[in-house]
Amino acid sequence: MILRKYMSLFGIGSAKIDLVLPKTSFRQGELLHGYFFLEGGIIEQKLKRVECDLVMIDKNGKEEMLIDSTTVLKSDIIRADECNKLSFTYRIPMGVPFSEDGVRYLFKTKLTFDQGVESVDEDYISIV
Repeated sequence: MILRKYMSLFGIGSAKIDLVLPKTSFRQGELLHGYFFLEGGIIEQKLKRVECDLVMIDKNGKEEMLIDSTTVLKSDIIRADECNKLSFTYRIPMGVPFSEDGVRYLFKTKLTFDQGVESVDEDYISIV
């Protein structure tokens, strides 16, 4: 049991997060409804928060610009091998550039624990 705890502190076998979206292409101002899929690891872990950032990546793929950020404080425990869904609603901001000329967007999702390595998920989208 102690070995499992230390493994999860280094990210091996820790809980994971996945942002599940209904599609990958959205319009400016569109309201999207998805969910975060939380999957427990090999031990019970105390969750702290879920952060989800909308990031624009330039056409060279080298520079990232934070467009918007959402934080869900989630003081909860996820047990080993447990699966949960946490709803996610987000409105695509008006005025953001369309996904053309190599500009790309992604949602960077981060699950933070009281102890251990954060779980990160990236989901690319396009704005048409």
